[in-house]
Amino acid sequence: MTEYTIERLGHQGDGIAAGPVFVPRTLPGEVIDGALEGDRVAEPRIISPSANRVRPPCPHYKSCGGCSLQHASDSFVAQWKVGVVEQALAAQGIATEIRGIATSPANARRRATLAVRRTKKGALVGFHAPKSDTITPIPNCQLLTPALMAALPICEEIAQVGGSRKGELKLSLTASDGGLDISVTGGKPRDLGLEEALAGLVGRLPIARLAWDGAVVAMSQPPKQKFGAVAVVPPPGAFLQATKEGEMALTAAVQEAVGDADRVFDFFAGCGTFTLPLAANAEVLAVEGDGDMLAALDAGWRHHHGLHAVTTETRDLFRRPLLSDELRAEAVVIDPPRAGAEAQMIELAASDVPRIAAVSCNPVTFARDAKILTDAGYSLDWLVVVDQFRWSAHVELAACFTR
Repeated sequence: MTEYTIERLGHQGDGIAAGPVFVPRTLPGEVIDGALEGDRVAEPRIISPSANRVRPPCPHYKSCGGCSLQHASDSFVAQWKVGVVEQALAAQGIATEIRGIATSPANARRRATLAVRRTKKGALVGFHAPKSDTITPIPNCQLLTPALMAALPICEEIAQVGGSRKGELKLSLTASDGGLDISVTGGKPRDLGLEEALAGLVGRLPIARLAWDGAVVAMSQPPKQKFGAVAVVPPPGAFLQATKEGEMALTAAVQEAVGDADRVFDFFAGCGTFTLPLAANAEVLAVEGDGDMLAALDAGWRHHHGLHAVTTETRDLFRRPLLSDELRAEAVVIDPPRAGAEAQMIELAASDVPRIAAVSCNPVTFARDAKILTDAGYSLDWLVVVDQFRWSAHVELAACFTR
């Protein structure tokens, strides 16, 4: 076997040695050996450990693919994630004030998608092992909230009713004020008998709503989420920030970046994560490509008194960004998916909008889009890194631009 020295971590959290050779669950400075398979050492033996190496808190860590950085100290992970953002900005020639990192605690993930497979004796529920179709059970998971952990046996019952021994179900679980919000794909075709059986589960288990391939089959009570003071019932499987702590950190940064603006446009608004808290002080136009999510946002606003006017527009901002002369707002909030929002950023760069609050789940596309704004005269005043996907390589941030 050959020895390798880990030089750095890649954006997926793997250690990288000269070659490059990729080595999972290693840290910079460590010396390892192991069998090379292609460009990867899948099962490294640590010869010289890093001072930043810690004992993983979860007993499933080696077999489960849910986490990739539990072997690293919290302080190392925080520093590394801030560094990922700094490197992405530096590649575009941008520097700014980074106000540290807001890390969500353990057992805070309020939404997750679990893999479930029916077996002869019941069902397997968990996450896929790394680079594998094997499902690893997670009875002691350190990520999920107690409400989601309590859902594991419920997932088994759903699989026994609606799963096939030949296929795998995906269960998207969300903890809500009304109970579990569950959306299932990959199960048996929906028919009257299956719907009756699933409705029976909802009647006796703490499930607020159960959807099957996007269609609601039973609901005991609305699975409400709170955005600011407003209760919203998202459509099945709708996007929600992974932790409440992460959502609060992002919302606080957005509100600071927007300041005292009286009229705000919120792009990629979803179900109102930022729209509805901002509506306490400003008129807001919420723009989103998914009409069902906007309908949920609008219903929440209409049932809550004391907010400023909120209007909505269903629009694909990738294909039809709002043009610069349409951007008649004192501030814009933009929270695109991982691909970023290059087309809309080009129009923002040509506009007179004085303040932009940008939220991103991909530092590389954020830096690309930030370059468009700074080249047009905007200043990237500050940003905060947000880590709500604890023990993973995922990095989020919120930033303030001013013209």
